[in-house]
Amino acid sequence: MDGRELVRSMKVFGSVQGLRAVWSAWRQRRTDTWGLPPRGAERARVPGLAVEAKPAPGGGTVRFARSSLLIRVSSGGTVFWGWDGAGPLPSYALAGEAPDADPRASLEPDTDGGWRIVSERVTVTVSRHGAVELRTPGGVLLRRDLPPRWWEPVAGEGAGPGAAGGGRWVQRSEVPADARFFGLGGRAAGPRLRDGSYRLWNTDPQRGFDPGDDPLYLTMPVQFVVSDAGTHLAFHDNSWDGRVTLAEGEEGAGSGHDRPGTSEVRMTGGPLRCWVVVGTPARVLHGWAALTGAPALPPSWALGPQHARWGFGSAREVRRVVAGYRERGLPLSAVHLDIDHYDGHRVFTVDRGRFPDLPGLAEELREQGVRLVSIVDPAVKAELGDPVYDGGAAVDAFVKDARGQEVHGVVWPGECAYPDFTDPAVREWWGGLYEERLRQGFAGVWHDMNEPVSFVPFGEPTLPRSARHALEGRGGDHREAHNVYGLAMARAGYEGLRRLRPDERPFLFSRSGWAGMQRYGGTWSGDVATGWPGLRASLALVLGLGLCGVPYSGPDVGGFDGSPSPELFLRWYQLGAWLPLFRTHAAIDAGRREPWEFGPEVLEHARVALAERERLRPYFTTLARLARMTGAPYVRPVWWGTPEDRALRDCEDAFLLGDALLVAPVLTRGADRRAVRLPRGRWYDTATGRAYEGPGQVLLDAPLSRVPVLARAGAVLPVRGEGDELVLEVWAPAVGRTGGGLVVRDTGDGWEPASIERYQSRLVDGRVVVERVTDDGMEEPGLPVVVRGCEEVDPVGGSS
Repeated sequence: MDGRELVRSMKVFGSVQGLRAVWSAWRQRRTDTWGLPPRGAERARVPGLAVEAKPAPGGGTVRFARSSLLIRVSSGGTVFWGWDGAGPLPSYALAGEAPDADPRASLEPDTDGGWRIVSERVTVTVSRHGAVELRTPGGVLLRRDLPPRWWEPVAGEGAGPGAAGGGRWVQRSEVPADARFFGLGGRAAGPRLRDGSYRLWNTDPQRGFDPGDDPLYLTMPVQFVVSDAGTHLAFHDNSWDGRVTLAEGEEGAGSGHDRPGTSEVRMTGGPLRCWVVVGTPARVLHGWAALTGAPALPPSWALGPQHARWGFGSAREVRRVVAGYRERGLPLSAVHLDIDHYDGHRVFTVDRGRFPDLPGLAEELREQGVRLVSIVDPAVKAELGDPVYDGGAAVDAFVKDARGQEVHGVVWPGECAYPDFTDPAVREWWGGLYEERLRQGFAGVWHDMNEPVSFVPFGEPTLPRSARHALEGRGGDHREAHNVYGLAMARAGYEGLRRLRPDERPFLFSRSGWAGMQRYGGTWSGDVATGWPGLRASLALVLGLGLCGVPYSGPDVGGFDGSPSPELFLRWYQLGAWLPLFRTHAAIDAGRREPWEFGPEVLEHARVALAERERLRPYFTTLARLARMTGAPYVRPVWWGTPEDRALRDCEDAFLLGDALLVAPVLTRGADRRAVRLPRGRWYDTATGRAYEGPGQVLLDAPLSRVPVLARAGAVLPVRGEGDELVLEVWAPAVGRTGGGLVVRDTGDGWEPASIERYQSRLVDGRVVVERVTDDGMEEPGLPVVVRGCEEVDPVGGSS
């Protein structure tokens, strides 16, 4: 929190709250002074030379002069290695046990005193100095991890990174010169991560953020690397504070040498262990989902338009806004209530003066097809007599310092205690509290302020690093627990909702989290600044998070702060209509975000965007199901199917929605045309029906009424027809080519199983034929079919 934020806090809460924040900052600093061990003399260590190797199924252990390396390839081709006794478990990222080792692979001697593992999908070599290389089956280099280096206290003889706390370490890696980096969680500057340093420490920036702000609420040590050699994901399973420094490579001209791309991971403690998944982008994320868990499936209504505001203020205002949507014929699936509906901002309470009958309001809205969603913050007002605080104290739920005293911070209710979600008993207690939210009529929750946050005018806005955590019984401090705090809270909420309503899929999304958070729900951008840079950051976040395995996300449409211009709001709204989480949201002191507040022209164009979103709801349902089944995000980079296309790797202002559609949002002020880079194949402008042949670049109209959207030739996608019937929309395949698509029907908001229907399209004597693919062959589709597209193809520009 900078000075401006402290002044803002004082304005909202008065000078008492501001003074509390100052005292909290000093208390945090004092607690860490005596709660953390002093940093004394350190010595550096490297592995040294290899001494011996012990083969085992899938790999084995290589012992070096001053270290040891466990390395293993799984049956699915995923590679794990850990130094100094670090194994796959325990891990907050993994969904369960580590995958089985590949029994056909094992360590075998390699040239120059090293070792190698040869498997079906990847070849791994370990040099005699401790470098680890991954190559394709054809021998092309994907990644080279150089021998790591540790710095350890001189007094800690033999205490390596596998020990509790361990020493700080650095791992430098090289990738091909043409490689591009993506991932690392939610990065506003992405999706392509250019040369720079990226911190791994979940942080509330305490203000609206732009692309230049880093880190943000949700960081992950997950690198998604794309090169001509292939695609791979590298995950350093370590939740401590760290920093990743990236530098793209450069190919030598003529016979000159290439300069490889480099990655340097520096961690302040914890184990040095890494997972690598290789393959096509689709196969990589399928393997990542198998490792860290399938994404939670949102209920069907959560794929529709949603409206949120900090500052509804009363049930009357909620009714007014919902009526505004209904009277104008605008669809609305959910309304989100922020902290102002609480009694004194205290979690799991209701301000009865402003919301005298919240269950009645929820029932009234549900009859109109609108659900209520509640904010849930982790901080509990530290006040005797508060039921949540008293209940937490009774089960010893709150984080304590090294002397056994509760750690307090300052958040919206005032002085607060923080549940320790790394304790299974605390998660069970907290999950039970959601029964109150369900009784109030809420259909879902969004977790906020769970980095976790404590307001301070200086220092870091979180808990003391010396604060103690259970860490599943292992014990440790906030240095290790900080980044997984939001993930563990999401687990507590998700499991609690499943216990309380076992017949319904929970709807939960969280501002903060870590690798594996997709098991419990999605996320959103947080407080993105209102402005054109914020609009661009909104897309970057969704794309980057999708490549880290979190498919359900979206921004605060319109930006969190300030008042967007009509043009900016409309362009943001048009982008949001194509993203998984489509939600407007704004701060208490920001301008309105209802579409009709920006004039009749914006309203009519917003109506068009909403209508198209609703028409495509069956397609979004299919993408949600496929994300759970395969790990593939709804929103994908344009290079998804052709990662070898270098021009597409550098395209950051457009995206694929599934396999069928390419969306090119307008991200600059005043634009009414924009260039769109196409992957290979034929693409139809869905507004004009005009066809273009990729790869290449085209210039398309982008009037205020719409953004360019193109459909892949041959695509078969489910849409909502007249009377809400399910219809197959087919875009004519090119002559001599076939197409197809997948359909997963909506089976409700419970746990009913769903099956994938496969359809194929082809041209027969100039006529588009659509058939369903079954185990017994082809058959009639059994659904109405609408054919779109034409045969006239416009020329496409080159690669410039």
